[in-house]
Amino acid sequence: VDDEVRDHARIRFVALDVTAGSRRPATADLVLEVDGRREEGHAEGQGPVDAAFNAIRAIVAHDATLQLYSVGAVTEGSDAQARTSVRLEEGGKLVDGQGADADTLVSAVRAYVHALNKLLVKRDRAEPAALDA
Repeated sequence: VDDEVRDHARIRFVALDVTAGSRRPATADLVLEVDGRREEGHAEGQGPVDAAFNAIRAIVAHDATLQLYSVGAVTEGSDAQARTSVRLEEGGKLVDGQGADADTLVSAVRAYVHALNKLLVKRDRAEPAALDA
């Protein structure tokens, strides 16, 4: 699945803008490329990561639930690279995704998109037009 995702990723990260604070809900404006088309989504959440993940869901409809979310530093210092791992579950299928970036939120979105691409590969094996459903 990893090789198929790497070679034929249907979803690609383009850009992310997040607003967060203690006085209003977090919001995320996300741009993804889905099957070669630029798609934009906006969402709110309980925090910036939740808002970003909700923005992904606004762009790519799916029923996957987040089972694991983990962030660690790859390097040291305030400019450290973040490495994020997520696990999604949909219909009994589990997939893991990883992302890395100097921006923790971008790392999280990259990880979620990686997992979602794996899920789409598994869906396509069972049902070739799954993304259009």
